[in-house]
Amino acid sequence: MTLATTYSRAISGIQAPEISIEVHMANGLPALTIVGLPEAAVRESKDRVRGAILNSQFEFPARRITINLAPADLPKEGARFDLPIAVGLLAASAQIPLTGLEQYEFIGELALSGELRPVKGTLPAAMQARQQGRKLILPTANLAEASLVEGLEILPANHLLEVAAHLCGQRNLSYAPADITPASLKSYEDDLADVLGQHHARRALEIAAAGNHSLLMVGPPGTGKTMLARRLPGLLPPMQEDEALEAAAIQSISDQGFDYRHWKQRPFRSPHHTASAVALVGGGSHPRPGEISLAHHGVLFLDELPEFERKVLEVLREPLESGSITISRAARQSEFPARFQLIAAMNPCPCGYLGHSNGRCHCSLEQIQRYRGRISGPLMDRIDMHLEVPHIPLEQLQQTQGGESSEQVRIRVAHAREQQYARQGRSNAHLKHQQIHEFCAINETDTQFLHQAINKLGLSARAYHRILKLARTIADLSNCQSIQSSHISEAIAYRRLDRN
Repeated sequence: MTLATTYSRAISGIQAPEISIEVHMANGLPALTIVGLPEAAVRESKDRVRGAILNSQFEFPARRITINLAPADLPKEGARFDLPIAVGLLAASAQIPLTGLEQYEFIGELALSGELRPVKGTLPAAMQARQQGRKLILPTANLAEASLVEGLEILPANHLLEVAAHLCGQRNLSYAPADITPASLKSYEDDLADVLGQHHARRALEIAAAGNHSLLMVGPPGTGKTMLARRLPGLLPPMQEDEALEAAAIQSISDQGFDYRHWKQRPFRSPHHTASAVALVGGGSHPRPGEISLAHHGVLFLDELPEFERKVLEVLREPLESGSITISRAARQSEFPARFQLIAAMNPCPCGYLGHSNGRCHCSLEQIQRYRGRISGPLMDRIDMHLEVPHIPLEQLQQTQGGESSEQVRIRVAHAREQQYARQGRSNAHLKHQQIHEFCAINETDTQFLHQAINKLGLSARAYHRILKLARTIADLSNCQSIQSSHISEAIAYRRLDRN
């Protein structure tokens, strides 16, 4: 037979759609044509495959060869199709058996020598192959990443000859699971005990971690804003299996790739303030995830928030609400998850020393308003907590012992999160409108008090709901079944920068 079909996986967002590689040989002048919207790297695979086949001591068919990558309307990119194309050519030319190919999926780049090189996006492909019930043959260098998917039979190989020998039944590929130890929570080097003083900030950080709330810290330089932000991942509960797979799949298709040593570790992303909107939310002619997606189920820290371009910050508004980002291009549309926890820091004025005890600030009211005006009201409204981080007296810095450690705080945070998921199936920050009325109900007296505060401070309806969700988190940390007046008062205190 002169027709063979093998199976592989493409990359489309974080999805890995199935690709059928159909290899047909016909009489005529020797030629090789690849159809099915192949990108440049895919079109060039014919030269890599020819060299790999010849250097592996196989015969390259001197016939008219047509390779169809189906579905034909889905763009194909990358060198991941080298291996399935080579296997299809060998099967169509009867150098390896055709039977049994439907049991396998192949991904891998071929060197001219026939060696297999690693490719990006292995994890999404492995997850889809498991759902399809097929075995996955891939480069050994990608084994550790694919091993994260339980219940999938993975067959790693180093050379095209090993794959051919396995398909011929001469020498089976063996699967030795990679030794992947989940990251210990103690592997976070930054401990909250290192923070001296700043008791109010430590309390706010604990509340933010417990309810997955966004937080903006405002204070002079050197007060510990960045130090506090870097300790937030160590306060968060361990990642669940599905959360870890989602986060790892996004990293797998990114340019940096996935490092299995960080398996089940909360991502922490801190882009520089010169980052573009595309770098932040993702994009490109072939859409790739941005910083907000790479921080999925983790922390996105924006230091020096007003120094970001305003149009860059504005792109955060929709993902903060929806937890995803859709990137549309003329040829395709890709959706990436972006359920991140936003932590931001800024100075109170252009010089940074407004309110400092040294009295160095000489900024005018107009300069301060212009500086803070770089952050739009709608974006500020979407940040749950606004926290002032004051200057620390020298006496507190000379203390030899800080407060509670991250491990001690994490126990309370995990307990509060367990209450939230048992009660409503999600964290308090992600409560829907109807769930707010159901789980954040307050009595008549507290309702009147909250309404008065909203009217007096000029807060929006969105801020009203965020105060209720924040009060619910404070109540959970206090092991209270209902929201009390003290919880509401504390929640209102964290809405400082959007007042009249």
